[in-house]
Amino acid sequence: MEKLKIELSQESGTVIIKLVGYLDAETSPKFDGVILDLMQQNKYKMVVDFSKLDYISSAGLGVLMGKIGEIRNKGGDIVISELPQKVFRVFQLLGFSKLFKIVDSNAEALKAF
Repeated sequence: MEKLKIELSQESGTVIIKLVGYLDAETSPKFDGVILDLMQQNKYKMVVDFSKLDYISSAGLGVLMGKIGEIRNKGGDIVISELPQKVFRVFQLLGFSKLFKIVDSNAEALKAF
């Protein structure tokens, strides 16, 4: 069984990236590659759905930090949705809740653009 599954969908010109499993040093390059592919397709409006994410490490958070500046410079953004409480605590502890818009649902996230 793979540690990280990434499901992509699109709605109203915004890409929804659903992460399932573990986002850590081993799996973060896969997530990074997906974001890079989207950026190469000029898709800069992204929702990252964490509803099925069981764990995130600093490597996973680093992917978000490494891309957010360029994405915002291109007029896009990354909105975080459906964070499980344990993952939200990590976001809060590291100050990511101040850097990223965090919403309760994908529907709410789509309205952020």
